[in-house]
Amino acid sequence: MLGRMSEAAALDPEDRKIITLARSARARNGVPEGAAVRDETGRTYVAGTVALESLRLSALQTAVAMAVASGAQSLEAAAVVTEADDAADADRAAVRDLGGPGTPVLVAGPDGTLRGNTPAGGPQL
Repeated sequence: MLGRMSEAAALDPEDRKIITLARSARARNGVPEGAAVRDETGRTYVAGTVALESLRLSALQTAVAMAVASGAQSLEAAAVVTEADDAADADRAAVRDLGGPGTPVLVAGPDGTLRGNTPAGGPQL
């Protein structure tokens, strides 16, 4: 528990912000996951899980797609609020495609507690 508390205390305020936005999207829309990404200019894109009969996207894939559709050239960070212990491979791949392998993917529980910080292209930090 101490490790998680020190991680949360050391979390950059801008990273804490995207976790909060992701958590809000999850709660507001009643979806399994909420996500937010921050682009190279500091703009944020927030999304929830998309589960249509003809289209299924995770919250993080949707947030990355929104960033791309809005003209983002890169990502500084991504966050997903989920019951899962880690971001799915497909989610990290979407972040990696736009932000590169070193882009941090923050994974938080539904209560906003940081569970992990995984670079889009590598093992958990």
